[in-house]
Formats: sequence, structure tokens, C-alpha cells
Amino acid sequence: MLDKISDIAGYMQQLGQQARQASRTLAGVPTAQKNQALEAIAEELDGAREQLMGENSLDLEKGREKGLDSALLDRLELTPARIDSMIEGVRQIAALADPVGEIFDMKYLPSGIQVGRMRVPLGVVGIIYESRPNVTADAAALCLKSGNAAVLRGGSEAYYSNQAIAQCIAAGLNKAGLPETVVQVVATTDRQAVGAMITMPDYVDVIIPRGGKGLIERISQDARVPVIKHLDGICHVYIDDQADLDKAYAVAMNAKTQRYGTCNTMETLLVAEDVAAQALVRLAPALDEKGVELRGCARSCELIEGCTSATDEDWDTEYLAPILSIRVVPGLAEAIDHINTHSSQHTDAIITENYTRARRFLTEVDSSSVMVNASTRFADGFEYGLGAEIGISTDKFHARGPVGLEGLTSVKYIVLGDGHIRS
Repeated sequence: MLDKISDIAGYMQQLGQQARQASRTLAGVPTAQKNQALEAIAEELDGAREQLMGENSLDLEKGREKGLDSALLDRLELTPARIDSMIEGVRQIAALADPVGEIFDMKYLPSGIQVGRMRVPLGVVGIIYESRPNVTADAAALCLKSGNAAVLRGGSEAYYSNQAIAQCIAAGLNKAGLPETVVQVVATTDRQAVGAMITMPDYVDVIIPRGGKGLIERISQDARVPVIKHLDGICHVYIDDQADLDKAYAVAMNAKTQRYGTCNTMETLLVAEDVAAQALVRLAPALDEKGVELRGCARSCELIEGCTSATDEDWDTEYLAPILSIRVVPGLAEAIDHINTHSSQHTDAIITENYTRARRFLTEVDSSSVMVNASTRFADGFEYGLGAEIGISTDKFHARGPVGLEGLTSVKYIVLGDGHIRS
């Protein structure tokens, strides 16, 4: 167990060097071999069910001893169904189209040369995550399919589970004739490993943090490597005065109550004043029946019995809980202004039957996903047809929104000539 290693910086540098070399090897590996490796990894996971659950039980036991809450223990647990899902996820990624090597935008220029672009891997992807052991398999599979070497650092609470999954990944890579260093799971829980990993630009091309706001803020502040991230999911639904109120009811209820603890759950409901009474007379009791606490502006409190006054802080809060802030606004312009002021640029939606207003909302709301007449809960790589995602990005460079295989690649220009020279 490498927790006792004395030279964490040296250990992480070794992982980085191995990952860099593996990324160069992987860049030339054909799709069939990558798919072979993914299938082999799935088979290894399938054959190691008892071991996976046994190691996971050690993590759960230690978690209970440390006083982890029930929600965290639930995210940590590997049930038979979750192992099934993990295996199926790897196989689904194998079935996806390989983005690497795709050539597009080819065109002849007046000089006679052809210029286009080719999709290429990022190189080495470092992923830092908490709680869920299945992320180890998901991240490994996505990075492998997109031609990237991966350095994975899971949370200390999932140490034994992650190491068991890592053994399956290494065995699968070996069966397919690929270096085991294509995917390396950091074998120490020492927090210095994270500090070293995010400050190795010579060996790591991008960092993707998956976890709580504190983790992501720390990495964003200290990293010397580019970071793909989102800090909050303060998502809005705006009910326009030209909305179909049946659609508005269905979307708002789903956006808030389908799941409370996800980054694409609605946290603020905006309602145009001309339909506020009609919309809220139906929504408020339904939300109350679901146990959702309502915090509203002055007008909302007038319309909703039991609604408490929202504070300035409420408009900037990701609750991840059955709490909803509600604001009545004069119209579309004020809704857009509120969203662009308080949104975390994750996902925002409008409910309207007016095409012109829908187009204005799509154009002016500055978020990574903007929706018309649809629940914010759709902001997800699987729902977008990406097959899987490695995270959500609210950044504007390099990827935005759910990051799937294509988001784990970059492009380079390619030029085709036949002895052409510049005159």
C-alpha cells in the first residue's frame, strides 16, 4: 500500500512520465484494439464481482467508522445492480463511434492545397473525483476510447474499491496488448498527490475534477494545468406569459422533484407576472406535497401560502435539496437579466409558445445548455446522445456542457498538397 510512500512528488512524477509515454503509444492504436481492451475490461469486471463487493465492503466499514452520512455511504456502495451498470457502461462506450482521426472541413484553397482539420486526443487526462467507485471504470473507458492516457485519483473513502477496479482495468489492457500505464489509478490517499498532479503541466494536459464545490474551487485555484469544470448548478426555469401552463407544470415539477441532489436540478423558478397567479396556484401545492420548501420574492409570498421570504443569498444558492426559490418577473427581458446575473451558466430553460421569445432566450442566455419547453434534467451526456460523459463543463474553453468522447479530443490542421510551394 503506497500510503506510506515517503516521496509523493517523486511517485506522482513517475506516474506522469509513464502516462505521457503511454499516451504516445495510444495515439497510434486502431479503434478495434481499443474496443478489444474495453470488452476485456468489462469481462474482467464481470469476473471479479465477489472481489469488487468484498473490497467495497471494507470501504463501507471504514466509512461507517469515520461517521460518513447515509447519502455518502449510498454513493460509495457497489451493489450487484451498480456493478451491472458499470460493466454495461464500459460496453456502451466500446459501441460508440471513435472520434479520433476524424477529418472534416476539407476544402481546396486558391493555391491548390487542401486544408482541413483532424480530431486528435488531448494526451494525458488527470481526473480527481470523490465517492462513487464506478467513476473509475467510466473515466478509464472514456479516456481509452478517446485515445487519452488517464491518471485517476479517487477519494480516500473509496480506496479499496478503486484499487480492485484498477486491477480489472490493468488486466483488460494487458489482454488487448496495451500498456497497463494507459490507465493509472493513484495508489495513495495522501492529499499531496492531488497537489502534485495538478502542477505537472509537462505530463498532464488537462485536469477534470468531479466532486464538491470545495474540491473544485481548490483545484481551480491551485492548478497549473488547464481545468475542465463546473462549480455550481444554479439552474432556472422561466415560465413565460405565453407558455402552455400544462407544459409549464410538467416541466417545472420534473426539473425540481425528479432528483434533488443533481447539478441539473432547477433551483430557481421565474414566472411572468401576467400568469403568476395561474401558474403558482397549481404548482405551489404540488411542490408542497412533495415536501419542497418554497422561498420567494414579495409577490410570490403574496400568492403562495406558507412561502417564506427569499434572501439575496437564495438567488445565488445551489440547494441540492428540496428547496426552491421563486421570483415573479415583469417579462422576458427581466428573466434573462436575472438568469445572466445569478445563473452558474449550467442549464436554463424557458417555457413558451412564442417562437420569437424562444429564439431570444436561446441567443441571450449565456449558459452551457439552454432549453425551450424541456426539463433542465435533460442536461446529461447520456440524454444528449453522447453515450456517456466525464463531467459537465461551464467553461467556454475547451469544452462546454456535457463532456463526452468528442470533448476529450482536440483538433489539428492538416494540409494536403502535391509538391505545392508558396509563391
